[in-house]
Amino acid sequence: MHSGGNPVSQYSACIFGTGATTLSDEERDFFRDVRPFGFILFARNVDTPDQLRRLTDDLRDAAGHNAPILIDQEGGRVQRLKGPVWREWLPPLDQVKAAGSKASEAMYARYRIIAHELHALGIDSNCAPLVDVASAKTHLFLKNRCYGENPEAVAKLGHSVAQGLLDGGVLPVVKHIPGHGRAMCDSHLELPRVDAALEELRDIDFAPFRVLNHLPMGMTAHIAFSAIDTSPATLSKPVMDVIRNDIGFDGLIMTDDISMQALEGDLAGLSRRALEAGCDVILHCNGKLEEAKSIADEVGFLSEAGHQRAERALAARQTPNEVDIPALEAKLAQLLNG
Repeated sequence: MHSGGNPVSQYSACIFGTGATTLSDEERDFFRDVRPFGFILFARNVDTPDQLRRLTDDLRDAAGHNAPILIDQEGGRVQRLKGPVWREWLPPLDQVKAAGSKASEAMYARYRIIAHELHALGIDSNCAPLVDVASAKTHLFLKNRCYGENPEAVAKLGHSVAQGLLDGGVLPVVKHIPGHGRAMCDSHLELPRVDAALEELRDIDFAPFRVLNHLPMGMTAHIAFSAIDTSPATLSKPVMDVIRNDIGFDGLIMTDDISMQALEGDLAGLSRRALEAGCDVILHCNGKLEEAKSIADEVGFLSEAGHQRAERALAARQTPNEVDIPALEAKLAQLLNG
């Protein structure tokens, strides 16, 4: 692994998935050598609570530091922990509509309960809040994962989500910065292109991220904004400049999954381009070890600025506050049914 940038950091600029419910010897050796900044879990990694607790312990042991372990536990279609062992959740947009004027309180309760479940398993980061502003044209892969169509309301709900997670000892990852709501195709399969004017983007799409620019970590959008650049945001220095300077986000920025089909090219080259554009960390989700090796060889350690952001993010982890989960569940049910 070469030392891309100043090797002041003890972490490589990577967040990796793993292939199964336990670590293979080859994975363990690779993670010990590379020392990734963090890990991300998927349904393929989930069996029982005891198994997950062992896996999160093993991942941190292999990385050699108290690495953040991420998961996508939005609720609805995007939740890696499912019933009957874990709680099942309405899609976020459905819950927001059901709660009406109490939506902010309901979203806090929802994500405080989710944080309680995650923290017990050694999972200390959730890829939420999702503050992409929806519209009538938003692709169905994203639509009911959103919180609404009004930027101010979306920002308020995103704040409630983030606070619920933080109070439960779980780091939020705000996504998909600088905004994915105008996508009319699925970025897992192809690159969405948006032709809206810059002022419109600033007033609507970027607005919730500006309100939440104090959060510790963010995830990019694989989406191209023609008003700024022809390249996807993840690979675009002009878009990253908007994120840092216009939106004012100075947290750790990870790519969305670098292996998604919205991005064209080999993974090592895409990873290098993302870092050159201004991302701090490459997110690689599918658990394919040979791909992970090619990325690690290319990106090396976190840059000095990336390392500082990473340390600030890790320092934002806190001991969960005291909470009565059955009482909070009862309150949430009342908010949704009242």
